Amino acid sequence: MNLDLIPKLKHTQSNNFFLLAGPCAIEGEEMALRIAEKIVGITNKLEIPYIFKGSFKKANRSRIDSFTGIGDEKALKILKKVSETFDVPTVTDIHEVSDAAMAAQYVDVLQIPAFLVRQTDLVVAAAQTGKVVNLKKGQFMSPESMKHAVTKVTDCNNKQVLITDRGTMFGYQDMIVDFRGIPTMKQFAPTVLDVTHSLQQPNQSAGVTGGRPEMISTIARAGIAVGVDGIFIETHFDPKNAKSDGANMLDLSLLEKLLTDLVAIRKTVNAL
Repeated sequence: MNLDLIPKLKHTQSNNFFLLAGPCAIEGEEMALRIAEKIVGITNKLEIPYIFKGSFKKANRSRIDSFTGIGDEKALKILKKVSETFDVPTVTDIHEVSDAAMAAQYVDVLQIPAFLVRQTDLVVAAAQTGKVVNLKKGQFMSPESMKHAVTKVTDCNNKQVLITDRGTMFGYQDMIVDFRGIPTMKQFAPTVLDVTHSLQQPNQSAGVTGGRPEMISTIARAGIAVGVDGIFIETHFDPKNAKSDGANMLDLSLLEKLLTDLVAIRKTVNAL
């Protein structure tokens, strides 16, 4: 995949990892612009190619009363405004075939959620928009099986495809990252490590997913060390009061130190 083909993506010649980061869900315009401004400042300073991430809706919720979004078109317009304001590409996840064409009008990368990555019609719909397609590895899937998901995209004459590892189920209420899968999936497409979702603790009795954000630095450092092409991090200036996935998001105030450390590790790996 040629990262130069992603509109507005800067610093692609930096030999750095690229970053997908932002809030779990778009809660409003002010919060999205505030988070984007902070991350753009950091990534420009560190010369990290950056894609702003935000879900325009949250379809996969544990409880019916969980936050699902502020309205599809309203959230998508906010994503477009982030892109235009800061001149950065954006990514959002889609859940239904009809979402693909709609979201493609506003964002540069369409993301297929892990639970839906085997849904052929959804993957094909995303691929046929001509946008970059980011395939989340199912928590229940082997790294080797992601070859077939990638092929569904490329068979639609779309070579712009990413794989993102977001951990593997370990029992009923925990996730682990099997770093052996990174080099395997890199054979099929550029591979991203979703650090924050890999630290989820789903299926809690309260119906609200838990997490271990104190392990974000550990997982991210390990990912860079084994050669991931990109890092995915959900971040918020007030994780405890975020409307979705606050339990495993990184506090925005900690992002610059983490990325600085990751850049240093990347330089060491590149020098080997």
